[in-house]
Amino acid sequence: MRRIHVVLGASGGAGNAIVRELHRAGIPVRAVNRSGRADVPDGVERIAADLTVGGQARRSVEGAEVVYMAAQPAYHRWPQEFPPLLAEVVAATAEVGAKLVMVDNLYAYGPGSGTISEQTPEQATDRKGRVRREMAEMLREAHRSGRLRVAIGRASDYYGPRADNSGLTALAIAPAARGRTARWIAALDVPRSIAYLPDVARAYVRLGTSEAADGHTWILPHGEPVTGRRFLAAVAAAAGDGVDVRVLSEGALRVAAPFHRPSREILGVLYQWSAPFVVDDRRFRATFGDIDVTPLEDAVARAVAAYRSRSR
Repeated sequence: MRRIHVVLGASGGAGNAIVRELHRAGIPVRAVNRSGRADVPDGVERIAADLTVGGQARRSVEGAEVVYMAAQPAYHRWPQEFPPLLAEVVAATAEVGAKLVMVDNLYAYGPGSGTISEQTPEQATDRKGRVRREMAEMLREAHRSGRLRVAIGRASDYYGPRADNSGLTALAIAPAARGRTARWIAALDVPRSIAYLPDVARAYVRLGTSEAADGHTWILPHGEPVTGRRFLAAVAAAAGDGVDVRVLSEGALRVAAPFHRPSREILGVLYQWSAPFVVDDRRFRATFGDIDVTPLEDAVARAVAAYRSRSR
């Protein structure tokens, strides 16, 4: 009997995209979220689980061959809640003998990293970067000890259909789809790697289905870096009707921070927007073969169209 792939956090942007990619590839998949009502294709098994409650993580991964860890606490609660949540998932995954694929980002590297590759030192000192570093080491130790097989996939900010928990969606895609102002943070002409969510999902499934991924951290395929100016131009072109575009400056964030939590959280990772923040994904491509990355203008147009249809 073919064992199932389980996606934890199936209602989040990355988790939902991974569910859809697994289903498209004909791989049996179980979608897990708190409500059990994730918006997933027909034929996908859906179950409800609060992974922080004893025994529910174990129940959610029963019979799994691969577990994709895309669940996460609220952004501002990462330091307090993320490590114990991951520990529950590691224990449950190890108990059923499955492989764990971690949906990760680039926060562990910190500012001043240059072009980010798998060889870049993890030197973040901010709260969110430190917790990401600590969790990655937890996973690596679990793999080294033979407790379970682990692959870590890292992507920069993503956008796309159903990417509701994405900063790029909140700043630009969703507002533009409603005819409102699209924004970028800090610097319009600084290059930045961003990722289209369906492309990221294909890469995570590649990690889940390949033994070559095990025991390693991978920078996922991103395509060429873009500037905020080019991204906002693509958003405006896709949205049409004279959508306004603006820069959200560091000064504006600092003024808003005392009474606006998202502004406070952005300030902690402002280096990702105010200086070049780009990746080198050649190792992934050399190992797994090239994954076609959707051209920026096409990807933005699809994302804007998806959010426009949802706002009607």
